[in-house]
Amino acid sequence: MNKPKKQFDIIKKQVSPKKIVAKIGKFSKFKFPQFNFSSPARFSIKKQTFFAKRLSFLIKAGVPMLESLQVIKEQTKSKSDMKVFSRVFSDLANGQSLAVSLARFKGVFGNFAINIIKAGESSGTLIQSLNYLADELKKKELLRKKIMSALLYPVIITIATFGITGMLIVYIFPKILPIFASLKAELPLSTRMIIAISNVVRNDGWYIFAGLIIFTVTAFIIIKKVPKARFIYDGLILKIPLFGGIAKNYNLTNTLRTLGLLLKSGLTLTESLLITSDTTHNVQYKKVFNDTSLGIMKGKNMSDIFGQSPSLFPDMVGHMIGVGEKSGNLSTTLIYLSEFYENEFEDQTKNLSSSIEPALMIIMGVLVGFVAISIITPIYGITQYLTPR
Repeated sequence: MNKPKKQFDIIKKQVSPKKIVAKIGKFSKFKFPQFNFSSPARFSIKKQTFFAKRLSFLIKAGVPMLESLQVIKEQTKSKSDMKVFSRVFSDLANGQSLAVSLARFKGVFGNFAINIIKAGESSGTLIQSLNYLADELKKKELLRKKIMSALLYPVIITIATFGITGMLIVYIFPKILPIFASLKAELPLSTRMIIAISNVVRNDGWYIFAGLIIFTVTAFIIIKKVPKARFIYDGLILKIPLFGGIAKNYNLTNTLRTLGLLLKSGLTLTESLLITSDTTHNVQYKKVFNDTSLGIMKGKNMSDIFGQSPSLFPDMVGHMIGVGEKSGNLSTTLIYLSEFYENEFEDQTKNLSSSIEPALMIIMGVLVGFVAISIITPIYGITQYLTPR
């Protein structure tokens, strides 16, 4: 990879080995990442994209940086966002760079955006870097929307299935029970099971509902605040049939693209790995990228380290990265891999509905059919009993 010497020297000063070792040290003994809930709310990807685009347009139009930020601040409606831009404006007025000022708000903008802007300022290509950042953030937002839309159909079908079943058990079935009780007829096993379920739901339904809410909230808090629980949870997500493959391709697309873009911007591999770790939400991938950064400082190859985690990185990733390391085109290789897994992800999300629809329809049919048969069978028996002989 060719790097401008000036840019390389500036980045080298900013990223000293001692700083990298200090940052990696907490992961060397497999310490899980801590979650900071007191940090300012992160800008959404849409807000970050809008900020990068507007700033790029204004600077390209010849508006000075300070005036550009003033325009953006005046157009901001949120008071919290306005405070952030006011602080950035003040820092720039005092001679600080945009990247340094934004670095005060890592929890707001994220390391990826900050370092892309830093590389653009260092090389004198800030406008291109801002456009580049906006495009990549837009791609991340599109990926997120695709996975949400892919999960929407299964969620709707599941809710509809349990809603119809619940309505039959709680509202329809109890109205027929007095008929069964008055005739004292022997009921089929399926009907007796539905009666038992109906009684439990009607008598203790609110307690069950409250228990489920308490369990869900407790599990959510534990996953958020207990690093080991979060690590196990993220690992289980990747092992779920069908959905695990989608989650894995989603993480590979984001992490490999981020790493490739940071290397292409001129950052060192160790620093790029740390920033990539910071931008991914899956703790399993966080650990591998931090371990890889430490391993590279010890003289190991990234392809060999990735190869030790076959559950996270397919063989193709290790082989292609090995080729990129030997040819000196690692950033290009990583971006190619991200595009490959993005296509895989898109194919999986497109085919998700057709893949999961038969199973969901079978489950829905079995549940609703079981309840319907449990109601119809005794009614049929009673009518037979009432028929004159």
